[in-house]
Amino acid sequence: MAFISASGIASAAPTAGSAGSRAAKVGALLALGALLPAASPVGSLEIDVAGMRSARGLIRICLTADPKNFPGCVDDKRAVTRSVPAGQHIIRFDGLPPGNYAAALIHDENSNAKLDTLLGIPREGFGFTRNPPIGFGPPRFSAAQFTLGGVAETQQVTMRYML
Repeated sequence: MAFISASGIASAAPTAGSAGSRAAKVGALLALGALLPAASPVGSLEIDVAGMRSARGLIRICLTADPKNFPGCVDDKRAVTRSVPAGQHIIRFDGLPPGNYAAALIHDENSNAKLDTLLGIPREGFGFTRNPPIGFGPPRFSAAQFTLGGVAETQQVTMRYML
C-alpha cells in the first residue's frame, strides 16, 4: 500500500504527518498507559469548626493518619498542618489518599504557635474530629479517627474551652 505525503510524493511507509503514523503514536501511548499504575483515588475533607468563642488569632490544624503522631504531628512527615484565621470556620483539604485519619485543632487566640495552659489546663480552645469525650489529656487516635474514601467527607469539630 502506498502513502502520499502532503507534498505529493509517494512512499511505501507512512510519513510523519500521515494518518498511519498518528495511529502508531496513539497505539504506543495506549500501550505505555497500560504499563503505568492507575491513578490512586483521592478524597477531600472539609472540617467545619463550631463553637469558637472569638475570631481572634488562628485555628491550627494537625491532620494525620499516624496514630503515634496524634495529636501533635511532630514527627509525621506525611501529616498535613495548617493555620487559618480564626474567623474561617470551614477548612478544606484536597487530594488526600483514602485511609484512616484524625485531626486535632487548637484556637491559638494570641497567635504564639502553641496551646497555652495554666497548671496543665488549656487556656485556649481545642477540638478533635468526631468530638470524643475529653478526660485528662487528649483522646486517643482511635477516638478521633474517621475513614476517608475517594469522595468528599465533612467532619464537624466543636471547639472546647476549659478556662
